[in-house]
Amino acid sequence: MASNAPVGKPTEMSSPHLPKHLPKVAGIDSTVPAPPHTKAPLAGVPAAAAPADAAPGPGVLITDRLAGWVSDLTTLHEFTERLIRTATLDEALHEILGAGAALVGARRGMAVLEPADGLGPTTTVGLGLAHADLGTIETVPRCSGSHGRLLDGLPDPSDPHRVPEPIAIPDVRTEEGLDPRHREVAARLGYAASYALPLATEEAGRMGAGVWLYDEPAAPTERQRHLVGLYGRFATEHLARLLQVERARVQVSTVAEELLPSRLPRVPGVRLAARHRTGPRGGGDWYDALPLPDGALGLAVGSVSGTGPSALAAMGRLRASLRAYAVMEGEDPVAVLSDLELLLRLTEPARSATALFAFAEPDRRRIVLAGAGHAPPLLVGARRTAFVETSLSAPLGMLSCWEAPSVELSPAPGETVLLYTDGLLRRTGDPMDRAFARLHAAAASVPRADREDPGAIADHVLRTVLPDGLDPAVEGEDVVLLAARFD
Repeated sequence: MASNAPVGKPTEMSSPHLPKHLPKVAGIDSTVPAPPHTKAPLAGVPAAAAPADAAPGPGVLITDRLAGWVSDLTTLHEFTERLIRTATLDEALHEILGAGAALVGARRGMAVLEPADGLGPTTTVGLGLAHADLGTIETVPRCSGSHGRLLDGLPDPSDPHRVPEPIAIPDVRTEEGLDPRHREVAARLGYAASYALPLATEEAGRMGAGVWLYDEPAAPTERQRHLVGLYGRFATEHLARLLQVERARVQVSTVAEELLPSRLPRVPGVRLAARHRTGPRGGGDWYDALPLPDGALGLAVGSVSGTGPSALAAMGRLRASLRAYAVMEGEDPVAVLSDLELLLRLTEPARSATALFAFAEPDRRRIVLAGAGHAPPLLVGARRTAFVETSLSAPLGMLSCWEAPSVELSPAPGETVLLYTDGLLRRTGDPMDRAFARLHAAAASVPRADREDPGAIADHVLRTVLPDGLDPAVEGEDVVLLAARFD
C-alpha cells in the first residue's frame, strides 16, 4: 500500500546528498528508525565468508542505513526550504499540507490554524477537499474529530508546555469510541483512515493541527511518523513567525486607516473615491479631501520617508498641518506646500516627504495645483488619457527653501483627475519609465461603462497595474489613489 511505502524523494530531487544546513533540518540522528528494507546484521558472520545468496554483511547494512538517512535528510531539507519561501499564513498552510501528504503517503488532508491565545486569525484549508467537504467535516463533533481532540487538548492546564501525541485512526469503521457522525462523514467523503498531527511546540505553543486522510484503511509507518513529526515542529515555528508578521500588519493597517479620512466629503460638481493599500510594515502614504469656502475643494496626496510607527506618526502630523494651511491659504497651493516644508524642516529635519496639493473649484471645473517631488496627476476621460505637465521640484525637506510654480488645468465634463503616490509605480517592480507607461495604459483601458464612477476607475487601475497585488519584495511602499470626477 502507498501508505506503508518508504518515503522517498520527489522525482525532481537531485541525487542524495547531505544538505548544507544539516543541523537545522530538524535534528535527525542515529535514533531514526531504519528503512523497512534494512535487516538486522547477522552477528559473528564475516562479510567475506558469506555465500553469494547469504544476507548482506555489516558493511553493506551500514551503507544501506546511511543511504536511507541521507535520503530522509534530503527530503526534509527540500520540504523545509520550500516552506521557508512562503510569505503568508495561507501559503504556508497549503505547503504544509502538501509536504505532510507526501511524508505520510496520503492523498487528501486539511490544516486548521487556531492559535491557542484566541487572538486569531483562524482558518481551515484543504488538500483535495472542496470547500463543501471541509464544511461537512466541521459537522463532526470536536470530541470525536481528530483535529478537534488535538486542539481542545492544547494547552493542558496541568502542563501548558505539553505537546500531545499524534492521533492515528487506521480504520474509521472499526475504531472504538467514534461518534456515529464521524463514520457517516467518512463514508460520504470516501476516506477510511486518518492521521492527525498537532502543529505545536513548547516554544511556539499551539498553532493548529494537520489531518491527512487515506482512501483505504492504513496508518503511516514508524519511519513516516518520525519524519512528519520533525517537519511538523519546524512548520509550527514557521507559522508562529508568520503569525507575528500578520498581526503586526493588521495593527499597522488599522492605525494607518484611522489616520486617514473616515469618509470623503460631498461637494457639488465632483465625485470622489480613494483606495489605500499598505504593506506589512506600513508606510507613510496618505491622501485627503477637504471642503473649503465658496464651494472649493482641497485635494492632497503625499508620502513621508520611512516605515513603521514613526512614519505613521509623521504622516498624521503632516496631514493635519496641511489641512490647517489649506484652510488659511488654499487658493495658493505653492504657499501651502511652502508652509508645510518649513514646518517639516524645523520639526523633523531628518525626514523628507513628497506632496501634491490641488485647489479645485468644481463649479468652474478649474484646478490649481503644485507638487513637491511628487508624481504628476493623470487625466482620464473619453477623449484623452494624459499626465498633467507639472514643474520638477525637490521633495519637502531636501532644500533650504522650497518653492516651485503651480500649474492650472481645466478638466472637461466627465473627466477624472487621478492623484496617486509613488508606491503605485514602485510596487510594479519595473523601472520608472515602464511603470509610468503601465499606469497610462491601465487608465486608457478603463471600460466605458466604468468611466462614470471614480471608484470603478481606481479599482480598474489597481487591478491592471498590480494584477498580483502588492509586490512583497518592495518593502514599506504603500499605495494610494485619489480619484476626482468632475461633472
